[in-house]
Amino acid sequence: MAAPASDLRCLPDGPSDGITDLRYFTDANDVELLASTSWDGSLRIHNTDKATNKLMCQQNMDAGPLLSLSSCPSGKSLFVGGLDGSVRKLDIEKSIVSTIGYHSSEDMDTDTDMTSTACSCLVSLSFDDETSTTIVASAGWDSTFYLWDVENTNANVDTVAKPIATIKLPDKAFSMDVDPSRGNRIAIATSGRRLCIIDVTRTRTISGNDENNDNKYTYEAKMVMDRESSLKYQSRVCRFFPNGVGLAVGSIEGRVAVEFLNELDVDSNGVKRYAFKCHRAESTVYPVNAIAFHPTFGTFATGGCDGGTVTWDGLHKKKLTILPSVPSSVAALAFNGKGNELAIASSYTFEEGERGDGMGIGGAGKDEIYVRSMEDVEVQPKKK
Repeated sequence: MAAPASDLRCLPDGPSDGITDLRYFTDANDVELLASTSWDGSLRIHNTDKATNKLMCQQNMDAGPLLSLSSCPSGKSLFVGGLDGSVRKLDIEKSIVSTIGYHSSEDMDTDTDMTSTACSCLVSLSFDDETSTTIVASAGWDSTFYLWDVENTNANVDTVAKPIATIKLPDKAFSMDVDPSRGNRIAIATSGRRLCIIDVTRTRTISGNDENNDNKYTYEAKMVMDRESSLKYQSRVCRFFPNGVGLAVGSIEGRVAVEFLNELDVDSNGVKRYAFKCHRAESTVYPVNAIAFHPTFGTFATGGCDGGTVTWDGLHKKKLTILPSVPSSVAALAFNGKGNELAIASSYTFEEGERGDGMGIGGAGKDEIYVRSMEDVEVQPKKK
């Protein structure tokens, strides 16, 4: 069904250049906020509540254009990946930026090619205990996966940590997600149409009579799957189902594949992988840039270069709702924690190469972040 053309609310003081990522998080005061990254190099935090609806923070991260974004479970910190290859942390309460590490075998220097080391993907991991250690995973255009212990971060940008694990990937990383049901399983979509799964394990370290042994761990990252995507064209985005049973993968050719992980002994309940067409207008095919899963219903929304956002019931192979279009391409999507609000980034994604006029698919190409209240009927699964 088509949704009413109203209810798209534009956030004030948005990014001034291409939007790359959106993420809702709950801060230390139990307030849900929306973070965004963009090519203008700033990390922004908005309060999207209708009564507030304002920019709470804008922080230049000194990393050049920002390509990726993640948050820690406590909500006290945000992490970004830069075109310069850096992984950086913002302490929200103290407004302090620190450098976690770089996508490079050595610290960055003036001769390093930024585009070859860019940190394009970030996720934060969680484990089944109450320890405060924050582990961040990153991947990038250097075709490498990195694991970082954030507790080793030094506020002095001249002293950065080394990764605690690295894995060579088949090619450049374009999208990454963490399985919300496990917290330590990661999916990565790379160029060359590869789809990789990495599991991270943690082991408690015990040595001598050190009274702090309870907080000491070693970490291991292992590639447990590396296979070709079922889609014939390059993947742009991959996201786990909330229950971890499979993935939704979007491609440049206006298709989404629903993939399952049977070879990892994950039961798909008899559902086989399949793909469907979307974000097309007659003979014109638009890339699928963004996928966001509803946190409770397990349905998902897709956003494309046609400016459209559509919700789907992936397990029952049903289209649910066509949401109002935005003026430019949909560059990123994010549901809030309750699933009753969807953030939509309207931003040109260079699907037609460089453009001097900054114009998008639907006309005005200004970069904007919209939020829309979502009704249950628009995202609830449809029974067969």
